[in-house]
Amino acid sequence: MRGPRPTPRPSRVRARGATIAAFVALAPLLPAAAVAVGTLKVDAALPYVCTLPSGQQSATVRITASFPERVAVGEEIRPADVTTTVELPAAAVAELTALKAATVRAETRLAVGVAQKEQRAEVTWSGTAEPVAVPAEGPLVLTTTGDVPSLTTAEAGGLTLTAQALGIDLAPSTSDGAATTPAALSLSCVPGRDAEGRTVLATVPVGADGPTGEPGTPSPSPASPSPSGSTTVGPPPPLPSNRPAPASPGTPAGTGKQAPKDPRSPGQPERGRAADETPPGTPPPRPAAPPCITENPTPVSLSAYITGYSNVRKLNGASLIPLSCLLIEQGLPEPPSTPVPDGEFQFFTPSTANLSYQGRKQTPPFTSTLLTFGFAPVTATMVLEQTGPITIGTLFRAIFATGDNYLDNTVRAPLVLRVLDVEVNGVTLDVGASCRTETSLSSPEPEPARYPGKHLVMLGRGYIPVGGNAQGYQLTTGGPLKGEVTIPAFKGCVTEGGENLDRLLTASISGSGNYLKQMQGQTCTVLNQVPTDDPQCTEDLQPYVVPKPER
Repeated sequence: MRGPRPTPRPSRVRARGATIAAFVALAPLLPAAAVAVGTLKVDAALPYVCTLPSGQQSATVRITASFPERVAVGEEIRPADVTTTVELPAAAVAELTALKAATVRAETRLAVGVAQKEQRAEVTWSGTAEPVAVPAEGPLVLTTTGDVPSLTTAEAGGLTLTAQALGIDLAPSTSDGAATTPAALSLSCVPGRDAEGRTVLATVPVGADGPTGEPGTPSPSPASPSPSGSTTVGPPPPLPSNRPAPASPGTPAGTGKQAPKDPRSPGQPERGRAADETPPGTPPPRPAAPPCITENPTPVSLSAYITGYSNVRKLNGASLIPLSCLLIEQGLPEPPSTPVPDGEFQFFTPSTANLSYQGRKQTPPFTSTLLTFGFAPVTATMVLEQTGPITIGTLFRAIFATGDNYLDNTVRAPLVLRVLDVEVNGVTLDVGASCRTETSLSSPEPEPARYPGKHLVMLGRGYIPVGGNAQGYQLTTGGPLKGEVTIPAFKGCVTEGGENLDRLLTASISGSGNYLKQMQGQTCTVLNQVPTDDPQCTEDLQPYVVPKPER
């Protein structure tokens, strides 16, 4: 534990003058993955048989990667440092030499089986390599690297990854850089007989204290797609994937005692106690939520969960904004930049915030399915990338005549929308690796002279009547945040064959007037706990309150 435990106070907060500062959470997307405690290294050299134009030849395939040594249920498993090294025999070199090839560039596609208990899926690890010289004799060694899909699972038990078929595309060039004839060679490789029983790359334990488990007989049912464009194994969870198991609750309401740690799965009753019986003074268990940890907190560090919906007006639909974490640093109050009306007291608090996903300022990938032209289902996997700082401004206004207080909150965030994968009616549509909006998403800006440029704007207003409870949005209790977003035109959406899809995506998705509503939960004040009847932070100082989306 990295800070003091919560102490009681009323859960509904009244006006506190200059101590009140507000924050607006933005980030419409999915959770950050937890940081693994350790790393599981993979280094496997396997015998393969590759089909060349001249016939079948033996080859050696070496696969290296790193995995987290254990993950929570729903937590993303992202392989790191993945390389595929293929040693092709002299016969392959002879075929390239016959084409007068001086160099060759390789791309690989390794099929990786994923199994957990009776569930099975398959992912592809793609890799590319810089051109290498074709040797005069001996084997040809090609090493490719590249990003690979992440994985999530909704069940506890070991998740096993197995090396399967390998495709290799070779693009040879002559000494003067010209393409050979033919311009490409495609090789199909499968594990050889000697690889039997050796193709398991890794088994990642899932569940903090659950059994490792063994994969059972593979089921013919496919894995479901996760919001990260990766693969989810097992039945889908009630919330979007990429979620860890809930953290331990914080201090129970009305007591100074820490809630006991419970390694059992959520919902499992305590021994000797009925499932629906809760010990007196104990808060309800926190729903499953993504990690939301401030690594280097300061006295003004805050964190909160948000979720909601965003319309896609052109497609007459709405996309769920899955539960997400935002890390905030509050600024110091300062005089407002505009004249203060008579009969009011005002101050302005500027703050900053960052999206946090695996150490990067971006959202996790998320998936939405909508109908184009009213009938064709289109599923897109996307991610929002932060291109500059998120600024948060809170104007506090106290009305002398009535004693009422208002908090006008504005967030400005420059974000581009990147499209990773698209499926139209179940058929994959290749959009390339650089498909994104030309500029940041934008909203109507209330102060364009002071805040130029394109950025997303969301507003939240809090009202604190004299002698009454807070209403609307404020820092300690959260609340609704609303905005209207324009999706710019797309660029860089080009298939491997060179077909440009920019105009298609622009015509289908881009446009203005897309309504956005988010719900923010109560914040966790990371180092200086704010007193409350209900726990605001978990034992490891993550937000305790998990909001639900509202339309």
